[in-house]
Amino acid sequence: MKKLLENKTDITSALLRLMLALIIFPHGAQKMLGWFGGYGFSGTMSYFTGTLSLPYSVAFLVVLIEFTSPFLLVIGGFTRQTAAAIFALFTGIILTSHLSNGFFMNWFGNQPGEGYEYHLLILTISLALMLLGSGKYAIPKPFGKFYPVKS
Repeated sequence: MKKLLENKTDITSALLRLMLALIIFPHGAQKMLGWFGGYGFSGTMSYFTGTLSLPYSVAFLVVLIEFTSPFLLVIGGFTRQTAAAIFALFTGIILTSHLSNGFFMNWFGNQPGEGYEYHLLILTISLALMLLGSGKYAIPKPFGKFYPVKS
């Protein structure tokens, strides 16, 4: 019974990392590669800098974070930093694009845009990973001795 009630932070971290990577990857691939119906890098950058009036550097960071973070999350590299970047990104997404549409996603097409309920899940997963770190089910070796994994 005691074994059943133990905290399993390493497996929890691994599951959260993999799920967040799975969720973020298609969005990054849309923006960088044009996969999944996306516009690719140049189309996304044009939209961000033109339509949304984001500075080029901010638009580039958005694409970079969404495209590279899933790979880092899968291997467990720089998990806390990656989660913090995703947290900052999705906070910005909520504040600039979704807050005015209310809480709920636009399930029935009755709103002018999507709400932020989905984004709160991403923020919560990111926050949990900032607290937990990568856990022992990570592949930290490519990052050398300066990136120890504690479990």
